[in-house]
Amino acid sequence: MTAEMLNQLRAQISTLTESERAELACELITSLDRPRDESVEPAWQDEISKRRSKVESGSAKLLSREEFRAKMRERIG
Repeated sequence: MTAEMLNQLRAQISTLTESERAELACELITSLDRPRDESVEPAWQDEISKRRSKVESGSAKLLSREEFRAKMRERIG
């Protein structure tokens, strides 16, 4: 794809609604992923259930957005 074609595509995308751009972004990101390994799906569902239970029971330590960002900045440097 040429730079001109890419610029035209960007211009067309900018005319989409927010929800249309979000849908397109999701499709593009998904297209970059490898095929799903269905054998890990049950493990992910189990982990999600465990984490949700901790949040609902109040035993999970939750962070505000600001706290999370500060921790990530510390990690990144």
